[in-house]
Amino acid sequence: MHTTDIQRFDVIEYNEAVEMMSRLQMQRIKEEIPDTLLILEHPEIVTVGPRARNDGIHPPADYATQAVDRGGGLTWHGPGQLVVYPIIHWDKTDENSVAAIIHKLEAWVIESLATLGIDGYRDERMQGVWVGEKKICSIGLSFLRWVSRHGFTINYDTPIGRVENLAGCGLTESTTTSLNRLNHSVSRHDLEQALLSTYHHCLNR
Repeated sequence: MHTTDIQRFDVIEYNEAVEMMSRLQMQRIKEEIPDTLLILEHPEIVTVGPRARNDGIHPPADYATQAVDRGGGLTWHGPGQLVVYPIIHWDKTDENSVAAIIHKLEAWVIESLATLGIDGYRDERMQGVWVGEKKICSIGLSFLRWVSRHGFTINYDTPIGRVENLAGCGLTESTTTSLNRLNHSVSRHDLEQALLSTYHHCLNR
């Protein structure tokens, strides 16, 4: 079993996290560091992926934005959302495509939610994890030599209306929400513990 470096932060500006991810990705490629998980939150910002830029999709004017190079469209970040950035070298036999890696991350989130008594599932409308007909987890990755950066988010207690008012990742408004809106009272600590308790089993690391 490989060692994984778990780095927890409180709230980090998005650009600071991007610089950190890029640096760690290069270090992981050179095998200077082990697989690394960054666990944190961001101040409110909407990241705009290539799909949204190509389709001319913009968030409402009262949202700060940042262009990014990960897959996907619009993704909201802000208070009450746990962000996990896996700086991982994906080299297992069942990790031979981007789709397979995303599937593995979805399974990890679903199993973690199950430990909290929450039924998560995949939905053919969009990658990520869904609860009660609503999307609560978004996934978007960028790779270099099969080492990932960017990652996934889980909305656990976001400000009312902020994520719901955004037509994120090609979905209509109000499709994405948080666990709290779905009557699941979950803290950041709860989510972190659930993810870490299932990490080795789900990702085989």
